[in-house]
Amino acid sequence: MMRIAVVDGQGGGIGSTVVKRLREEFGANVEILALGTNSATSAMMKARANKGATGENAIIRNTGKVDVIVGPLSIVLANGMLGELTPGIAEAIASSMAKKILLPINQEGVEIAGVQREPLPHLIEKVVEYLKPGIRGR
Repeated sequence: MMRIAVVDGQGGGIGSTVVKRLREEFGANVEILALGTNSATSAMMKARANKGATGENAIIRNTGKVDVIVGPLSIVLANGMLGELTPGIAEAIASSMAKKILLPINQEGVEIAGVQREPLPHLIEKVVEYLKPGIRGR
């Protein structure tokens, strides 16, 4: 079974939308771990993540225990999300052996050349399409 960590902060709006869509598409074929910098964890748990943990230590400890990490681009930017994303969290996620699927959402004034802006639902559909072969092949 594929283990997917969804990482978010600032209320968890993005993360809960990702969790909800992954659960709709893959049901019980994936284990979803909600990792939040704050109350985002609660929002992702309400969206039907299997387990949840909050804070720097929890995120650092669990990013090495999953197959895939999904979240906004800012999860690999030290001091992202208005400072909620600590340098330790950013380093742990970036250094994890897990595949990272980052949503190119401009929250931190960082633009990625060659990437066109798209609404969040479109980006989440791309995450689902990317994951399908790996989940269906297990």
